[in-house]
Amino acid sequence: MSRPIARVLMLLELLQSGGLRTVAELAARLDVDERTVRRYADHLLDLDVPVESVRGRHGGYRLTSGYRMPPLMLSDDEALAVLLGLVAGQRAGLMTATGSASETAAAKIRRVLPQRLGHRLDAVLGSLAFTAPPSTPAAPETAVLLSIADAVRHHRPVSIKYTAADGRHSERTLHPYGLVAHAGRWYVTGGDPAVGEDRTFRLDRIADARTLPGTFEPPTGFDPAERVLSGLASAPYRHEVTVRVQGTAEHIRARLPAGVALVEELPSEGSPDSETGRWSRVEMRVDRLDWLPAVLASLDRPFTIERPDELRGLVARFAARLADSASG
Repeated sequence: MSRPIARVLMLLELLQSGGLRTVAELAARLDVDERTVRRYADHLLDLDVPVESVRGRHGGYRLTSGYRMPPLMLSDDEALAVLLGLVAGQRAGLMTATGSASETAAAKIRRVLPQRLGHRLDAVLGSLAFTAPPSTPAAPETAVLLSIADAVRHHRPVSIKYTAADGRHSERTLHPYGLVAHAGRWYVTGGDPAVGEDRTFRLDRIADARTLPGTFEPPTGFDPAERVLSGLASAPYRHEVTVRVQGTAEHIRARLPAGVALVEELPSEGSPDSETGRWSRVEMRVDRLDWLPAVLASLDRPFTIERPDELRGLVARFAARLADSASG
Protein backbone atom coordinates (compact mmCIF):
# COMPACT_ATOMS: atom_id res chain seq x y z
CA MET A 1 0.00 0.00 0.00
CA SER A 2 1.39 3.42 -0.98
CA ARG A 3 2.29 5.83 1.80
CA PRO A 4 -0.41 8.46 0.98
CA ILE A 5 -3.17 5.84 1.05
CA ALA A 6 -1.81 4.34 4.25
CA ARG A 7 -1.82 7.79 5.87
CA VAL A 8 -5.37 8.50 4.73
CA LEU A 9 -6.43 5.26 6.43
CA MET A 10 -4.44 6.26 9.50
CA LEU A 11 -6.26 9.60 9.55
CA LEU A 12 -9.55 7.73 9.40
CA GLU A 13 -8.44 5.52 12.29
CA LEU A 14 -7.53 8.57 14.38
CA LEU A 15 -10.87 10.25 13.71
CA GLN A 16 -12.76 7.03 14.40
CA SER A 17 -11.34 6.95 17.93
CA GLY A 18 -13.70 9.84 18.69
CA GLY A 19 -13.58 13.48 19.61
CA LEU A 20 -12.20 16.52 17.86
CA ARG A 21 -8.63 16.32 16.57
CA THR A 22 -6.75 19.52 15.81
CA VAL A 23 -4.95 19.88 12.50
CA ALA A 24 -1.65 20.33 14.31
CA GLU A 25 -2.19 17.12 16.29
CA LEU A 26 -3.09 15.15 13.17
CA ALA A 27 -0.11 16.53 11.28
CA ALA A 28 2.22 15.39 14.07
CA ARG A 29 0.68 11.92 14.24
CA LEU A 30 0.81 11.44 10.48
CA ASP A 31 4.24 13.06 10.11
CA VAL A 32 3.02 15.47 7.41
CA ASP A 33 2.34 19.19 7.22
CA GLU A 34 -1.07 20.71 8.00
CA ARG A 35 -1.85 21.36 4.34
CA THR A 36 -1.46 17.65 3.63
CA VAL A 37 -3.81 16.81 6.49
CA ARG A 38 -6.49 18.95 4.86
CA ARG A 39 -5.91 17.17 1.55
CA TYR A 40 -6.27 13.77 3.25
CA ALA A 41 -9.53 14.93 4.84
CA ASP A 42 -10.80 15.85 1.38
CA HIS A 43 -9.92 12.30 0.23
CA LEU A 44 -12.12 10.90 2.98
CA LEU A 45 -14.97 13.18 1.93
CA ASP A 46 -14.57 11.88 -1.64
CA LEU A 47 -15.08 8.38 -0.20
CA ASP A 48 -18.37 9.51 1.43
CA VAL A 49 -16.88 9.47 4.91
CA PRO A 50 -18.63 12.34 6.75
CA VAL A 51 -15.68 14.33 8.09
CA GLU A 52 -16.65 17.60 9.77
CA SER A 53 -14.33 20.59 9.70
CA VAL A 54 -14.48 22.74 12.84
CA ARG A 55 -13.11 26.25 12.42
CA GLY A 56 -11.54 28.48 15.05
CA ARG A 57 -8.52 28.56 17.32
CA HIS A 58 -9.19 25.07 18.64
CA GLY A 59 -10.70 23.75 15.43
CA GLY A 60 -9.86 20.61 13.55
CA TYR A 61 -11.64 17.51 12.23
CA ARG A 62 -14.06 14.95 13.59
CA LEU A 63 -16.51 12.40 12.27
CA THR A 64 -20.21 13.25 12.15
CA SER A 65 -21.97 12.24 15.37
CA GLY A 66 -23.73 8.89 15.08
CA TYR A 67 -21.85 7.84 11.97
CA ARG A 68 -21.06 4.12 11.91
CA MET A 69 -17.94 3.05 10.08
CA PRO A 70 -17.88 0.10 7.69
CA PRO A 71 -17.25 -3.16 9.58
CA LEU A 72 -13.68 -3.63 8.39
CA MET A 73 -11.01 -1.40 6.89
CA LEU A 74 -7.48 -2.82 7.16
CA SER A 75 -4.14 -1.85 5.72
CA ASP A 76 -1.93 -4.51 4.12
CA ASP A 77 0.10 -4.88 7.32
CA GLU A 78 -3.01 -5.09 9.52
CA ALA A 79 -4.71 -7.69 7.31
CA LEU A 80 -1.61 -9.86 7.20
CA ALA A 81 -1.18 -9.60 10.98
CA VAL A 82 -4.79 -10.62 11.64
CA LEU A 83 -4.81 -13.56 9.24
CA LEU A 84 -1.42 -14.84 10.38
CA GLY A 85 -2.56 -14.58 13.99
CA LEU A 86 -5.69 -16.63 13.24
CA VAL A 87 -3.77 -19.30 11.34
CA ALA A 88 -0.95 -19.49 13.89
CA GLY A 89 -3.43 -19.75 16.77
CA GLN A 90 -5.27 -22.58 15.05
CA ARG A 91 -2.05 -24.48 14.25
CA ALA A 92 -0.80 -24.04 17.82
CA GLY A 93 -4.07 -25.27 19.30
CA LEU A 94 -4.86 -21.86 20.82
CA MET A 95 -8.57 -21.96 20.16
CA THR A 96 -11.76 -22.51 22.09
CA ALA A 97 -14.16 -25.43 21.80
CA THR A 98 -15.86 -23.60 18.94
CA GLY A 99 -12.92 -24.53 16.74
CA SER A 100 -14.54 -23.28 13.54
CA ALA A 101 -14.58 -19.67 14.82
CA SER A 102 -11.06 -18.94 13.60
CA GLU A 103 -11.89 -20.34 10.16
CA THR A 104 -15.10 -18.35 9.80
CA ALA A 105 -13.39 -15.17 11.07
CA ALA A 106 -10.58 -15.60 8.53
CA ALA A 107 -13.13 -16.20 5.77
CA LYS A 108 -15.02 -13.00 6.66
CA ILE A 109 -11.82 -10.96 6.57
CA ARG A 110 -10.77 -12.58 3.32
CA ARG A 111 -14.12 -11.77 1.64
CA VAL A 112 -13.95 -8.02 2.26
CA LEU A 113 -10.33 -7.54 1.21
CA PRO A 114 -9.49 -6.07 -2.18
CA GLN A 115 -8.74 -8.78 -4.75
CA ARG A 116 -5.14 -7.62 -5.17
CA LEU A 117 -4.40 -7.86 -1.46
CA GLY A 118 -6.32 -11.13 -1.12
CA HIS A 119 -4.15 -12.84 -3.74
CA ARG A 120 -0.98 -11.63 -2.04
CA LEU A 121 -2.12 -12.94 1.34
CA ASP A 122 -3.11 -16.26 -0.23
CA ALA A 123 0.44 -16.54 -1.53
CA VAL A 124 1.85 -16.00 1.97
CA LEU A 125 -0.49 -18.48 3.64
CA GLY A 126 -0.01 -21.03 0.86
CA SER A 127 3.76 -21.00 1.22
CA LEU A 128 3.85 -20.97 5.02
CA ALA A 129 4.82 -24.08 7.01
CA PHE A 130 4.56 -24.64 10.75
CA THR A 131 6.86 -26.99 12.63
CA ALA A 132 5.96 -29.30 15.51
CA PRO A 133 2.20 -28.65 15.80
CA PRO A 134 0.53 -30.05 18.92
CA SER A 135 -0.53 -33.67 18.39
CA THR A 136 -3.81 -33.46 20.34
CA PRO A 137 -4.87 -29.87 21.03
CA ALA A 138 -7.54 -29.57 23.71
CA ALA A 139 -9.76 -26.52 23.40
CA PRO A 140 -11.65 -24.99 26.35
CA GLU A 141 -15.17 -23.60 26.26
CA THR A 142 -15.21 -19.93 25.27
CA ALA A 143 -17.29 -18.95 28.30
CA VAL A 144 -14.88 -20.73 30.65
CA LEU A 145 -11.83 -19.06 29.13
CA LEU A 146 -13.36 -15.57 29.23
CA SER A 147 -14.69 -15.96 32.78
CA ILE A 148 -11.36 -17.14 34.18
CA ALA A 149 -9.40 -14.51 32.26
CA ASP A 150 -11.63 -11.79 33.75
CA ALA A 151 -11.15 -13.27 37.23
CA VAL A 152 -7.36 -13.30 36.77
CA ARG A 153 -7.37 -9.66 35.70
CA HIS A 154 -9.55 -8.44 38.58
CA HIS A 155 -8.27 -10.87 41.26
CA ARG A 156 -11.69 -12.45 41.76
CA PRO A 157 -12.24 -16.02 43.05
CA VAL A 158 -14.06 -18.46 40.80
CA SER A 159 -16.06 -21.62 41.34
CA ILE A 160 -15.18 -24.33 38.82
CA LYS A 161 -16.64 -27.73 37.93
CA TYR A 162 -13.68 -29.95 37.10
CA THR A 163 -13.25 -33.45 35.68
CA ALA A 164 -9.89 -35.03 36.53
CA ALA A 165 -7.95 -37.33 34.20
CA ASP A 166 -9.35 -40.39 35.99
CA GLY A 167 -12.94 -39.19 35.45
CA ARG A 168 -13.61 -37.91 38.97
CA HIS A 169 -15.86 -34.85 39.16
CA SER A 170 -15.43 -32.07 41.69
CA GLU A 171 -16.52 -28.50 42.35
CA ARG A 172 -14.03 -26.18 44.01
CA THR A 173 -13.09 -22.58 44.58
CA LEU A 174 -9.93 -21.24 42.93
CA HIS A 175 -7.97 -18.01 43.25
CA PRO A 176 -6.65 -17.83 39.66
CA TYR A 177 -3.19 -16.27 39.29
CA GLY A 178 -2.71 -16.65 35.53
CA LEU A 179 -3.52 -18.44 32.28
CA VAL A 180 -0.88 -20.41 30.39
CA ALA A 181 -1.05 -21.84 26.86
CA HIS A 182 1.36 -24.75 26.32
CA ALA A 183 1.57 -27.43 23.60
CA GLY A 184 -2.00 -26.98 22.39
CA ARG A 185 -3.56 -26.86 25.86
CA TRP A 186 -4.76 -24.08 28.16
CA TYR A 187 -3.99 -24.14 31.88
CA VAL A 188 -4.99 -21.99 34.85
CA THR A 189 -2.82 -21.96 37.93
CA GLY A 190 -3.77 -20.46 41.27
CA GLY A 191 -4.46 -21.01 44.92
CA ASP A 192 -6.95 -23.57 46.24
CA PRO A 193 -8.11 -22.06 49.58
CA ALA A 194 -9.76 -25.34 50.64
CA VAL A 195 -6.40 -27.14 50.86
CA GLY A 196 -4.11 -24.13 51.20
CA GLU A 197 -2.00 -25.11 48.17
CA ASP A 198 -1.34 -23.87 44.65
CA ARG A 199 -2.99 -25.98 41.95
CA THR A 200 -3.00 -26.15 38.17
CA PHE A 201 -6.03 -27.18 36.08
CA ARG A 202 -6.57 -27.81 32.40
CA LEU A 203 -9.24 -25.49 31.03
CA ASP A 204 -10.69 -28.10 28.65
CA ARG A 205 -11.60 -30.19 31.72
CA ILE A 206 -13.52 -27.31 33.33
CA ALA A 207 -17.23 -27.57 32.52
CA ASP A 208 -18.27 -24.31 34.18
CA ALA A 209 -16.57 -21.28 35.75
CA ARG A 210 -18.53 -18.81 37.85
CA THR A 211 -17.10 -15.63 39.38
CA LEU A 212 -17.61 -15.34 43.13
CA PRO A 213 -17.91 -12.22 45.32
CA GLY A 214 -14.78 -10.75 46.89
CA THR A 215 -11.17 -10.38 45.83
CA PHE A 216 -7.80 -11.92 46.66
CA GLU A 217 -4.19 -10.79 46.50
CA PRO A 218 -1.94 -12.96 44.27
CA PRO A 219 1.52 -13.76 45.65
CA THR A 220 4.29 -11.35 44.73
CA GLY A 221 6.62 -12.54 41.97
CA PHE A 222 4.51 -15.57 41.07
CA ASP A 223 5.27 -16.85 37.54
CA PRO A 224 2.29 -18.86 36.19
CA ALA A 225 4.23 -20.22 33.17
CA GLU A 226 7.09 -21.48 35.33
CA ARG A 227 4.66 -23.11 37.75
CA VAL A 228 2.81 -24.92 34.97
CA LEU A 229 5.99 -26.15 33.25
CA SER A 230 7.58 -27.38 36.47
CA GLY A 231 4.32 -29.12 37.37
CA LEU A 232 4.22 -30.91 34.02
CA ALA A 233 7.84 -31.99 34.38
CA SER A 234 7.23 -33.45 37.86
CA ALA A 235 3.83 -35.07 37.21
CA PRO A 236 3.58 -38.83 37.86
CA TYR A 237 4.27 -41.01 34.82
CA ARG A 238 5.18 -44.63 34.16
CA HIS A 239 8.95 -44.12 34.29
CA GLU A 240 11.06 -41.93 36.54
CA VAL A 241 14.38 -41.08 34.89
CA THR A 242 17.49 -39.60 36.49
CA VAL A 243 20.59 -38.87 34.42
CA ARG A 244 23.80 -37.02 35.29
CA VAL A 245 25.06 -35.01 32.31
CA GLN A 246 28.45 -33.30 31.95
CA GLY A 247 27.27 -29.85 30.95
CA THR A 248 25.65 -26.67 32.18
CA ALA A 249 21.96 -26.38 32.94
CA GLU A 250 21.68 -23.80 30.14
CA HIS A 251 23.08 -26.23 27.57
CA ILE A 252 20.73 -29.02 28.68
CA ARG A 253 17.60 -26.86 28.83
CA ALA A 254 18.16 -25.85 25.21
CA ARG A 255 17.28 -29.47 24.30
CA LEU A 256 15.16 -30.51 27.27
CA PRO A 257 12.81 -27.59 28.09
CA ALA A 258 11.22 -26.99 31.47
CA GLY A 259 8.02 -28.79 30.54
CA VAL A 260 9.99 -32.01 29.92
CA ALA A 261 12.78 -32.11 32.51
CA LEU A 262 13.92 -30.67 35.81
CA VAL A 263 17.59 -29.69 35.59
CA GLU A 264 19.79 -29.03 38.62
CA GLU A 265 23.36 -27.88 38.07
CA LEU A 266 25.69 -29.66 40.52
CA PRO A 267 28.72 -28.13 42.27
CA SER A 268 31.64 -27.77 39.87
CA GLU A 269 34.17 -30.63 39.90
CA GLY A 270 36.84 -28.62 38.11
CA SER A 271 37.47 -25.03 37.18
CA PRO A 272 34.28 -22.98 37.77
CA ASP A 273 34.66 -21.50 34.29
CA SER A 274 35.18 -24.86 32.59
CA GLU A 275 32.28 -26.43 30.72
CA THR A 276 33.80 -29.89 31.15
CA GLY A 277 34.02 -29.44 34.91
CA ARG A 278 30.28 -28.93 35.35
CA TRP A 279 27.70 -31.68 35.78
CA SER A 280 23.94 -31.42 36.03
CA ARG A 281 21.29 -33.81 37.32
CA VAL A 282 18.35 -34.25 34.96
CA GLU A 283 15.06 -35.71 36.22
CA MET A 284 12.19 -36.68 33.93
CA ARG A 285 8.92 -38.53 34.26
CA VAL A 286 7.84 -40.16 31.03
CA ASP A 287 5.39 -42.76 29.76
CA ARG A 288 7.85 -44.14 27.17
CA LEU A 289 11.63 -44.51 27.17
CA ASP A 290 12.23 -45.25 23.48
CA TRP A 291 12.73 -41.60 22.49
CA LEU A 292 15.27 -40.79 25.20
CA PRO A 293 18.44 -42.42 23.72
CA ALA A 294 18.35 -40.11 20.68
CA VAL A 295 17.70 -37.07 22.88
CA LEU A 296 20.57 -37.92 25.21
CA ALA A 297 22.85 -38.40 22.22
CA SER A 298 21.82 -34.99 20.88
CA LEU A 299 23.18 -33.37 24.06
CA ASP A 300 26.67 -34.25 22.78
CA ARG A 301 27.94 -34.56 26.35
CA PRO A 302 29.07 -37.50 28.51
CA PHE A 303 26.26 -38.78 30.73
CA THR A 304 25.60 -41.40 33.38
CA ILE A 305 22.23 -43.10 33.79
CA GLU A 306 21.19 -43.42 37.42
CA ARG A 307 17.75 -44.89 36.74
CA PRO A 308 16.00 -46.84 35.35
CA ASP A 309 18.09 -49.85 34.33
CA GLU A 310 15.88 -50.38 31.27
CA LEU A 311 17.16 -47.12 29.81
CA ARG A 312 20.76 -48.37 29.87
CA GLY A 313 19.83 -51.23 27.56
CA LEU A 314 17.98 -48.92 25.18
CA VAL A 315 20.98 -46.58 24.99
CA ALA A 316 23.37 -49.50 24.35
CA ARG A 317 21.22 -50.82 21.50
CA PHE A 318 20.87 -47.32 20.04
CA ALA A 319 24.64 -46.88 20.12
CA ALA A 320 25.12 -50.26 18.43
CA ARG A 321 22.74 -49.28 15.62
CA LEU A 322 24.67 -46.04 15.08
CA ALA A 323 27.95 -47.94 15.00
CA ASP A 324 26.58 -50.45 12.49
CA SER A 325 25.32 -47.63 10.27
CA ALA A 326 28.67 -45.86 10.42
CA SER A 327 30.66 -49.00 9.56
CA GLY A 328 28.35 -49.96 6.73
